[in-house]
Amino acid sequence: MLFELNEHSKGEVLTECRRLVRLALPILIAQAAQVGVGVVDTVMAGHASANDLAGVALGSNVFTTLYITLLGVMAALQPIVAQSYGAGKTTEIGEQGRQGLWFGLFLGVSGMLLLWVVISPLQKQFDMGSYVNKTFGQFVFFISLGMPAAMIHRAFYAFASSLNRPKTIMVVSLIALLLNIPLNYVFVYGKFGLPALGGAGCGLASAICFWFNAIVLGIYIYRQRFFAPFALFARFEWPKWRAQWAVLMLGIPIGLSFFLEVSLFTFISLLIARFGVTHVASQQVVINITSLIYMIPQSIGIALAVCVGQAVGAQNWLRARFISGVGLIMGLIGACGTGLMLLTFRHFWVSLYTKDQNVIILGGTLLIFAAIFQLSDATQTIASYALRGFKLTKVPMLIHAITFWGLGLGIGCLLGLYFNMALYGFWLALVVSLTGAAVALVWYLNRESKLLVYRHAER
Repeated sequence: MLFELNEHSKGEVLTECRRLVRLALPILIAQAAQVGVGVVDTVMAGHASANDLAGVALGSNVFTTLYITLLGVMAALQPIVAQSYGAGKTTEIGEQGRQGLWFGLFLGVSGMLLLWVVISPLQKQFDMGSYVNKTFGQFVFFISLGMPAAMIHRAFYAFASSLNRPKTIMVVSLIALLLNIPLNYVFVYGKFGLPALGGAGCGLASAICFWFNAIVLGIYIYRQRFFAPFALFARFEWPKWRAQWAVLMLGIPIGLSFFLEVSLFTFISLLIARFGVTHVASQQVVINITSLIYMIPQSIGIALAVCVGQAVGAQNWLRARFISGVGLIMGLIGACGTGLMLLTFRHFWVSLYTKDQNVIILGGTLLIFAAIFQLSDATQTIASYALRGFKLTKVPMLIHAITFWGLGLGIGCLLGLYFNMALYGFWLALVVSLTGAAVALVWYLNRESKLLVYRHAER
């Protein structure tokens, strides 16, 4: 049996499942809260005006693409800290945390400056009227002010979660979500003597929430007794360029994997615009639904990367392999549930977003494809995170490049545009690409984890 799960008792498997759930559940709630900030922005901007909503939607797409890519780069800190924790290297964990904060600051400032540079060229490309363009530019400028804080928060996030303390992240994220609601109201509509910024105010509110997240999580780690032995704040330390380079080299392939997946859906959205408003609206609704569901395997994956990293740090290669197998089984069981839910109530889910019957019918059909690829999407996501726990990131990046862009976009364009299958051709290609990624990543994870077990058994 794959990963030799049959050699372990039912009790061992269930114990590991419970451990992963305890770690993954707070992460899932924190992820949902962070997504909720974007939902609040969309709702507030929509109530201001359609033009405000358009400006915020454009700005949010630009910001999110870069933000998710940089989050992927920052994800390199998790296996680094987790492996040190598993090895009992307490002093090194504090140093890695300090270097991670510097890395987050550098990455966040770079992302902020890049966003400022692209505002003007993108405004010329969109050409959607002066008000929408102005709102887009101001929104991106304001929200980018929070990018350094977002990356610093991610350094704290990696530090706390890798030490099995994700509940703090959850609580802080929920408070930030609640804070975002009144801030949006004040800045969008101009309360307490402040000017009404319209949709641009959503960007300012989100930036403040990013800073709130980073500062409060940092204060908690500073004051919490559990973190004291790791001495994260015990002394000031300048950046060590070798350590910065090591994180960057591990993080770039992860960031590119994130970008490849996000850009796949972005490019499909652009390519199907020629088929009309109904196709665009249906695709947007279904992507929104599947993005929310995606947080489940992603949260399991993040927890799995931590557990695998700790096992690797402790030189327990058999356990690391066993945990990987358990995580994949959990993902498959969860995907069966979400797939069945999508399939059974597909028209109901779409109707929550719109009353347009054409969109509901087409969106319901697309959810059939989405239900089918739940298994492969969950599998490839969890396998990717398990590999990151082993610090294996380059081959998974290549697999994502081949499957997402080669199969996803390549076959999608062939079926959708050349064979006139339109939207169905692109979504069939998504099923093929995600299935290809799942098979390749599980094969690679199985091979590499088995080789590590044999290699260390011979010593």
